[in-house]
Amino acid sequence: MSARVKLSSIIDGMDLLTDEMTSYLNRETGEVFSIMDEAFRAAEEEDDSLLDLYELEKEEVKIATDILSDENGGKYISLPGKFEIHEWAIMRQFCDSVGDQKISQSLLNAIHGRGAFRIFKDSIHRLGIADQWYKYRENAIKNIAIEWCKENDIEYLDE
Repeated sequence: MSARVKLSSIIDGMDLLTDEMTSYLNRETGEVFSIMDEAFRAAEEEDDSLLDLYELEKEEVKIATDILSDENGGKYISLPGKFEIHEWAIMRQFCDSVGDQKISQSLLNAIHGRGAFRIFKDSIHRLGIADQWYKYRENAIKNIAIEWCKENDIEYLDE
């Protein structure tokens, strides 16, 4: 039987994503773990010297080993990654949601081309709508987390 999971834990795990880190849900305990790629390499190699090289905590390598040994995927499941979250698409939807056409167009221009993420962030602060953006993004990430839970038959607590 799967444990009930705090939706906030899933969202936090999704927010920690980087190119070098993946977050997993332990279906049995409801815990979310964010594991660095180096921990998986150390677990695969079973070489304690990698711990010193990468300064990894032994607990993270232990969890990585447990994830790798979960062959049928019954205990652990990876949380949505950057492809499922698609930050640029969320920014685009936000641009379209802004009621002021001039601001909307300015933001749409900001998200195209080189440095789009930086330019977008600069623009929302310059235009005084940063709080509006962060609330929109938070709701979008929450909706992705809820859909992911439903698709994977994970019971969640929305606190």
